[in-house]
Amino acid sequence: MTMPADLPFDAFLQQLQRQFDAMPPVAALQVALQGYAEQRLHVVAPLAANLNDKGNAFGGSLGLVMTVAGWALVNCELHRAGLQADVYVADTQVRYLAPLYADLHAQAGADAEADWNAFVCTFRQRGRARIGIQAQVGPAAAAAAATLRGRFVAIAKG
Repeated sequence: MTMPADLPFDAFLQQLQRQFDAMPPVAALQVALQGYAEQRLHVVAPLAANLNDKGNAFGGSLGLVMTVAGWALVNCELHRAGLQADVYVADTQVRYLAPLYADLHAQAGADAEADWNAFVCTFRQRGRARIGIQAQVGPAAAAAAATLRGRFVAIAKG
């Protein structure tokens, strides 16, 4: 789904939610965009759609929700820079810390070594760039049940 680079940011976020809903694995988890502020993205998925046999959140759902949050964040930052790209996850490392018995609230941001300005500059020069992302998932306003460190790659469309 192509989104115009000049689309107002609020409309872009609505379009991003429609894109979530159009991807069967993401739609099955019922991932919803909760907000974006200060280069951090928040998504939520209901526990009821992500239960395992023990009555807590399925580990695969935790990983996917964090991956989706990171992917969406990179798309948001590219849009804010007026750029369009295909965004891919290059690699991730997930740590599972505790069972989660509540809705899955995931937040993603750039990792400590990442620089959004350098990412955008590299993308403009080379038509591709990568950035490190950190995410965590847990109940709202509580300790993380899982964390993710990953690299995401943006490649110019066309």
